[in-house]
Amino acid sequence: MPGGKRGLVAPQNTFLENIVRRSSESSFLLGNAQIVDWPVVYSNDGFCKLSGYHRADVMQKSSTCSFMYGELTDKKTIEKVRQTFDNYESNCFEVLLYKKNRTPVWFYMQIAPIRNEHEKVVLFLCTFKDITLFKQPIEDDSTKGWTKFARLTRALTNSRSVLQQLTPMNKTEVVHKHSRLAEVLQLGSDILPQYKQEAPKTPPHIILHYCAFKTTWDWVILILTFYTAIMVPYNVSFKTKQNNIAWLVLDSVVDVIFLVDIVLNFHTTFVGPGGEVISDPKLIRMNYLKTWFVIDLLSCLPYDIINAFENVDEGISSLFSSLKVVRLLRLGRVARKLDHYLEYGAAVLVLLVCVFGLVAHWLACIWYSIGDYEVIDEVTNTIQIDSWLYQLALSIGTPYRYNTSAGIWEGGPSKDSLYVSSLYFTMTSLTTIGFGNIAPTTDVEKMFSVAMMMVGSLLYATIFGNVTTIFQQMYANTNRYHEMLNNVRDFLKLYQVPKGLSERVMDYIVSTWSMSKGIDTEK
Repeated sequence: MPGGKRGLVAPQNTFLENIVRRSSESSFLLGNAQIVDWPVVYSNDGFCKLSGYHRADVMQKSSTCSFMYGELTDKKTIEKVRQTFDNYESNCFEVLLYKKNRTPVWFYMQIAPIRNEHEKVVLFLCTFKDITLFKQPIEDDSTKGWTKFARLTRALTNSRSVLQQLTPMNKTEVVHKHSRLAEVLQLGSDILPQYKQEAPKTPPHIILHYCAFKTTWDWVILILTFYTAIMVPYNVSFKTKQNNIAWLVLDSVVDVIFLVDIVLNFHTTFVGPGGEVISDPKLIRMNYLKTWFVIDLLSCLPYDIINAFENVDEGISSLFSSLKVVRLLRLGRVARKLDHYLEYGAAVLVLLVCVFGLVAHWLACIWYSIGDYEVIDEVTNTIQIDSWLYQLALSIGTPYRYNTSAGIWEGGPSKDSLYVSSLYFTMTSLTTIGFGNIAPTTDVEKMFSVAMMMVGSLLYATIFGNVTTIFQQMYANTNRYHEMLNNVRDFLKLYQVPKGLSERVMDYIVSTWSMSKGIDTEK
């Protein structure tokens, strides 16, 4: 599923979708019945072509089409239209309106109130049909002195929809169009869909992307993704071959869950470019194959099972250990659903802390890998005393020892101690503290430390800057409340308002704030 969009989340309102589907051959407006002057909230393409106005020009204009009135528009008809809107009634009119280029056109206008499940009128549906052909030719300033035939010719050429109606059709098409238009323009309560919340209908094997099961599943995937992001770098850098059956089984179960997630993504709705919920199985599969399928598949290959065999060549084993890093592509599952996790300040705060810890963990694994690579020179089989691992081993009393019989270096700190020390160093570097008891000494270590400090400064500024913003937003209303009270007190003191009136004013302000929570109801 593409990230960044939630779509029409359940329960969604399917009224507009039904109206558009049923009214594809007509011109209509939708107006808000609960706001003064009934502003237009939707205009279909048919009305835009008929009137010459762009959709942006029509939005928020009155649904009475007062912006299309002109000098020849009948005043009585205008009053009847307004009364129909005032009384929430259904009615139809023949009205002369003007296009954007001020060409007069006769329209057959039908008005119908749309009610919700509580029988309250929430919208007005206004449909329009050009009937200029069936009316007397219009005489305005631009056509004075013209013959009747000339005015009729102009009316016909200016009405593209009328010309389309005059084109020949076969008999079956005429019957079909007539029945569709009759159904659309009837505007009865049995035809118009009710304005209410309802879930979209999907095939039996298709899962809605916002249902309770999918939401729970996404949180499980998020937790397992963080598990992968922690364990994969650790296993790769510390070269932990998965001979432990418990860990091998756990990783295999995680792989199976991610494979199941791939299957579910082939049967999960997604949000289209227009904000609509796409439930067509073919479109769902094509969309997933074009977007995240390859990345999800690469991140689910069972690298641990192959690496667990004892007779695997060391080079192949190292290759498969390195390929485990591909599993970090599972973080893409979090990225595509990031908008779901960033809706609340607390969730953002937790996520930022997790990201900071995760980056510190990754850098700790890289820091250890650099020390492990440099501490023993494989060419001369000697210990590098400048390495931070050698210095750490001396400081904690677990030095490296050379085994003359085996010809290898042994000893040194345990893996747990090495990881904790690496994490300690990266944390102190990222937070710009740096105690210096673990310090880079070789050139490679110093170069990595410089790069880490550059990344750390950016990460530190980004995360803690966001944390500051979150806390400021949490206390913004409280600060505004106290600032308002101080301003009122200063005003009362400046104009020496009597004590009784001052107390009443303060009581009014406090009680009003407690009810409105600082929201400006007029806005």
